[in-house]
Amino acid sequence: MASGTGRKVTTRPSLPDPLQRIIDARHHDPFEVLGRHKDDGQTLVRVFIPWCTQVRLTETGAPLQRIEGTDLFEWRGDGSNLPEHYQLTWTDNDGVEWTDYDPYCFPALIGDLDLHWFGEGRHLHAYRFLGAHFREVDGIDGVHFAVWAPGAERISVVGDWNRWDGRRHPMRVRGGSGIWELFIPGVSSHSHYKFEIRNREHGTIHVKCDPYGQAFELRPGNASLAMRPGQHHWQDQTWMEARHELDWLHAPMSIYEVHLGSWQRDEQGQFLNYRELAERLVSWVTELGFTHIELLPITEHPLDASWGYQTTGYFAPTSRFGSADDFRWFVDFCHQHGVGVLLDWAPGHFPKDDWALARFDGSPLYEHEDPRRGEHRDWGTLIFNYGRNEVRNFLLSSAIFWLEEMHIDGLRVDAVASMLYLDYSRDPGDWIPNEYGGRENLEAIHFLRHLNEVTHSEAPGSMVIAEESTAWPQVTRPVDVGGLGFSMKWNMGWMHDTLQYMSKEPVHRKFHHSQLTFGLLYAFNENFVLPFSHDEVVHGKGSMLDKMPGDSWQRFANLRLLYTFMYTYPGKKLLFMGSEFGQYAEWNADTELDWHLMEDERHAGLKQLLGDLNRLHRYEPALHQYDFEAEGFRWIDCNDADRSLLSYARRSDGQLSIALMNFTPVPHQRFRLGVPEHGSYHLALNSDAGFYSGSDMPVQSDYQSESVPWMNQPVSIVIDIPPLAGLVLLKS
Repeated sequence: MASGTGRKVTTRPSLPDPLQRIIDARHHDPFEVLGRHKDDGQTLVRVFIPWCTQVRLTETGAPLQRIEGTDLFEWRGDGSNLPEHYQLTWTDNDGVEWTDYDPYCFPALIGDLDLHWFGEGRHLHAYRFLGAHFREVDGIDGVHFAVWAPGAERISVVGDWNRWDGRRHPMRVRGGSGIWELFIPGVSSHSHYKFEIRNREHGTIHVKCDPYGQAFELRPGNASLAMRPGQHHWQDQTWMEARHELDWLHAPMSIYEVHLGSWQRDEQGQFLNYRELAERLVSWVTELGFTHIELLPITEHPLDASWGYQTTGYFAPTSRFGSADDFRWFVDFCHQHGVGVLLDWAPGHFPKDDWALARFDGSPLYEHEDPRRGEHRDWGTLIFNYGRNEVRNFLLSSAIFWLEEMHIDGLRVDAVASMLYLDYSRDPGDWIPNEYGGRENLEAIHFLRHLNEVTHSEAPGSMVIAEESTAWPQVTRPVDVGGLGFSMKWNMGWMHDTLQYMSKEPVHRKFHHSQLTFGLLYAFNENFVLPFSHDEVVHGKGSMLDKMPGDSWQRFANLRLLYTFMYTYPGKKLLFMGSEFGQYAEWNADTELDWHLMEDERHAGLKQLLGDLNRLHRYEPALHQYDFEAEGFRWIDCNDADRSLLSYARRSDGQLSIALMNFTPVPHQRFRLGVPEHGSYHLALNSDAGFYSGSDMPVQSDYQSESVPWMNQPVSIVIDIPPLAGLVLLKS
């Protein structure tokens, strides 16, 4: 037929709808069309290969015929000699010849039981079948890809082996599960890939990284990487067996919080590898006596400035510092040298990057649709829909992954308060009450309880620690008595009160004495960690040293006193990097710590004190055995506000320790101190000692109690108290 311009126009004959949907990349089950089929007693092989000039069956050499005007190719004939898993050889538009197995002659590989458990939200190891996994199927090597996206009309695996063409490798959907899968032979290790998703309702196309991806390319790239299983051979069996039996409630625990990107860097200012970081960090924390390292999130994240808290890869150690095996080596090395590893984990929110979880299949899948439930206004992030089984399963599997596959000893759960309250940081009218009209997020509460039950059961000895800043009751009490089931929670109230008090000039401290004593009213209501974390040394808050008042000598003395108070107070300990030697500047995540300060004797002295406090805390049971129980603490005198003095006893089964704190620069000679028992007392630590760069005021080392009742105690000793000093005595 001639057109008005005189040119001849040809039209392709209309195709059956299933074939047209393959060409249009919108078929939900490409196996219905592609691969091997029986057709009128013959074998039909049909393939769809764009940018291709010719195709043949490799085993027989028989050519496939192109369906006119399409990139569909067909072969019909006697298939009795054709292997079950046949190969194709094709020539691309550049004249390059390729040979590989046809993905569409392989069966579905995910079992029905896995689909069922995942749909119910109780599959602990969903990461083992979702994501990208190298497998052998009938002796043929390839990668099995699987993803959950129930709102999709079609999903394809796109990558650097198929020109990122979404028409080339469409996946099959597994019934109503919302899970799509495809086994692709011949994909090489370290191949970059994503999922191209066509939304069923709107027909929009979304190219997404893999939610279950276990490796990602280095930012600013954001493709997932198909990686062969890790080759690391764990050598930490002794540690893991001991962890299984660990009574962490009564064990010493002192945590060094670290941001790996800014702790130390190489000579060019670039990131160190996990392995080099492990060697340097372990040397540092063992010298200082810390029991654990806590890592700010190393789960993959696109933006350095987020410090890892805007996670896009919940199953992948960030590629900034090396591979997953490098990270396994990091954890293994720590364990072999007696150092535990905790990981900050952020299940409370995720970023809006359009290539990640946000509106994953073109619909609000991982998040709530209504922004009043699905968005954190302050942080510009999205909130997980904890009411959806598959979303809870995603997060639960992530927790299990780090504890089991990476041997992490515990998770510190970020921003728990934001998960518990529907009105968290929201204006009136900008939140939706729960079904009973309350502000509690019932779905998140259910998730957190289940998370804690499962992790404590599946990874005995591991810990889950809540960053929870409100008065929510029983955060660290068992689920079966109505608690949330966390192992511990950060004591934010103690931290705020103590830092506020220490910021006051000593002359004014007597008016704020209750800020030091109030915390004992609730100290044993929960299992508390005392945190001086990264949050306290950024955003204009000043470094720990900068918070202290007075001249240079007083600032260092105050900080030494503060740390002595912290280490003798009930609760496990946490200190952010740089605080151990008195960093002057606020933490800057873009550069390493100011290590040159260690050349100054004041900073070196502070570091020496920290090491001695850690060792005292670690090896003297009175200072840790009953951190969470009232029987481990007794005030001697908490009412001496005028002199800003505090004294108290710490106990264990068979040991007694006395702490005496002087929060002013006024020394006290021949001070009578009540003690609860007759006997000899030895001065184990004096924060004012000369080797800590203190004033080195002479203080006696040993004391014998006198039969003089004092401070409601049956006996007493007489002691000299240095200025701005903390003293720790042990009963012999």
